[in-house]
Amino acid sequence: MSANPGNRLQKWNPTPPDRGAFPLDHYGDCKEHMQKYLNCMKLVRNENAPNCRQLAKDYLACRMDHELMERVDWKDLGLPEDERDSKK
Repeated sequence: MSANPGNRLQKWNPTPPDRGAFPLDHYGDCKEHMQKYLNCMKLVRNENAPNCRQLAKDYLACRMDHELMERVDWKDLGLPEDERDSKK
């Protein structure tokens, strides 16, 4: 039984990803930041802990610095800007 009735070839048109989807970190540029964040989330059992939010900001900042995601304001990501960010 054929999955393509009539063996008709159809052109596949890929669509761009929705907002929030971004390239994989193939070279591991931000792997250390990601591991720290995931370990924190595991430690606090996925609770919304302030120290994990800071690690999330560090991870996302690394991704933005390495052009693995579009540069976005922290307020648009739901993360408050702190005094350390405003000094940059």
